[in-house]
Amino acid sequence: MKRLTQTIRDLWKDPMGRLGMIGIFIVILMAIFAPLIAPYEPDAMIAMPQSAPSLEHLFGTDNYGRDIFSRILYGARVSLEVGIIAVGIGAVMGYILGLIAGYFEGVVDRVIMCIMDILFAFPSILLAIFISAVLGRGLVNTMIAIGIVNIPVFARTVRASVISAKGLEYVANARSVGVKTGAILVRHISPNVVAPFTVQATLALSSAILTEASMSFLGLGIQPPDPSWGSMLSEARTYMEQSPWMALFPIVFISITILLFNILGDSLRDVLDPKLKT
Repeated sequence: MKRLTQTIRDLWKDPMGRLGMIGIFIVILMAIFAPLIAPYEPDAMIAMPQSAPSLEHLFGTDNYGRDIFSRILYGARVSLEVGIIAVGIGAVMGYILGLIAGYFEGVVDRVIMCIMDILFAFPSILLAIFISAVLGRGLVNTMIAIGIVNIPVFARTVRASVISAKGLEYVANARSVGVKTGAILVRHISPNVVAPFTVQATLALSSAILTEASMSFLGLGIQPPDPSWGSMLSEARTYMEQSPWMALFPIVFISITILLFNILGDSLRDVLDPKLKT
């Protein structure tokens, strides 16, 4: 707890870290309190289709007369939900596989990393599209697809940290006095994995949000009428010339959210491992 508090303080001292934390906090508040902030239900057809932004409809309306501002707020919930759960799936599986591969090495390491390399060979968005096509469309399958895509990244990160930690003197001493493997992994090696693992998780969130938006844009992610920034962008492409605001606001919020997570990830890396700071 003390370490977490110190990390937050160090992040707050960094201007970019402070920007990332404040920005992400605002996005989270938007998602949590969307039902209270949104002036209309996200699926309510309450105005003329393709109405320009006004005081009544801050971001205008879409081709069905739905309030874009309300749909943006509810879309933030979807993006964060998919991002957090998908990264959680990839992080847990990647952590376990990386821990096993890095500690035991040999045949176990080669088999696990061979599978990870095969998955890593495919562009992440194409692999997610393929998995989603096999599993079917929908929110849950989108989370699973993006989660699987993230496993190799976490496995590689954890494996490298474990191999490095294995060579430390206190780990060798623990082995020599007969400390069990499980205890060594939990007490002595895992603490050395926390810093790079946390940074990777933060950066993976931005990638997961972008992948979800891309899949929804292609019709393989969140399905209408559920609000998603990617599906909103997909619906807007037909009306780009007549109603540019339909595409503008989803693009802005996707870009800003991804940028904020990347900023926070970079600042977190500098705080947790000052040696990497340039």
